[in-house]
This record gives sequence, C-alpha cells and structure tokens, in this order.
Amino acid sequence: MRRPIYLFSISSHPDAIHINSLDVTFFKPQIDFSKYDYLIITSKQASKALQQYNTQDYVDIAALCISKQSAKSFEALGGKVLRVGGGYGDTLVDAIEQYPKSTKWLYLRAEVVASDFVSQSKKNGYDIDEAIVYKSECSKVIKDVDVEDEAVLIFTSPSSVGCFLKNHTIKPTHQVVVIGATTAKALPNGIDCLVASEPTIQSCFDLLKNLN
Repeated sequence: MRRPIYLFSISSHPDAIHINSLDVTFFKPQIDFSKYDYLIITSKQASKALQQYNTQDYVDIAALCISKQSAKSFEALGGKVLRVGGGYGDTLVDAIEQYPKSTKWLYLRAEVVASDFVSQSKKNGYDIDEAIVYKSECSKVIKDVDVEDEAVLIFTSPSSVGCFLKNHTIKPTHQVVVIGATTAKALPNGIDCLVASEPTIQSCFDLLKNLN
C-alpha cells in the first residue's frame, strides 16, 4: 500500500497532501532602489513583496538569488539574475565575495531568517543593507493537521519543521524528507531524514521515486 505523502510548504505538488505551513504578511518599507548595485533574493515571497513597488524602480537591478526557484520568481517580474547560489544562505557568502567591497547590496528578507550570511559578509567588509519585506507565521492548517502514522513527511524549510513540531511529534513510523541541509538541522536530535540532492520540491519527490 502506498504511503501517504504530506508536503509542508507554501507550494503544492500533485503527488502530495499539501499542508500550507506558513501564512505570509507583506510589508512595504520605503526603499530608494537607486542606491544599490544589486539585490539579494532568497525566497519567492521576496519577489512577491517587490510587486508592491513600481517595477521601473528595481527591474534594472540584477539580483543574486539563492536558488533556481527564487531566480525564476524574480525573472517572472522582468528582473535580471546576477547569479544563482547553491540553495542555502551560506553559499551566498562566496558569491558576494566575487564582487568588490564597494558594491552596494540590498537584501530583501523575512522578519526571521535562518542564515547569518549577511553578518558574515559584513564582518568581511561587504556593504549590505537589509529591508524586511515580509513575515511568516505558522498557519492554522499545520496546527490542526492529522498526520497518519505511516506517512512520509516532506519539509521545505526550517520554519515548516518548527511549525509542525509546535503541535505534533515526528514518530518512528514516519519517513522524513527535507529539501536541504539547513532544514535538516531544524529537526530534533535523533530524527533520521533523507536530504534532497537539489533544494527543490521536485527533487524531494525524485528521491522518493528512486527509493521505490
């Protein structure tokens, strides 16, 4: 019998029971985009937040994007991608250091972030401003979900793990798949997991398919 698959993510997948793990609230701080050489985009939500601004203010500023998915979301706005990181915040440090320290960056971020790549880069003398353009909160759906004992649980962010654990426990009978190393670190000690080869939802499902 096929095990049910629960996907804890803002995005859905046709082969899973989709549990929207986060409710997102957008902010619109005042930003003078003309001050910056490049943007830093680490989520699709950051691109959605940009839709509140005049496209002409930012569309000619290329963005350093954390992953292929975040790059696609920025390109969908008409934006240009400077380069794509390895899917994790820590990989952006090396990318930023490929440019002169005189370069001015703007990181469009969530209220709470999992990586400290900005502080690392600043310690190394790089010029990065931060603008909080959204916040994420645990959704009511993830609080109330009833997960079957033999289910596969796919987590796509550290926050999706945290929100699940506020009201539920990961049982020994569950199979856990995570989208990347940062999400894996959010799991409780002693929980075994499978880590996708690429930081995409499809990669999580490809991993399961290969196991079967």
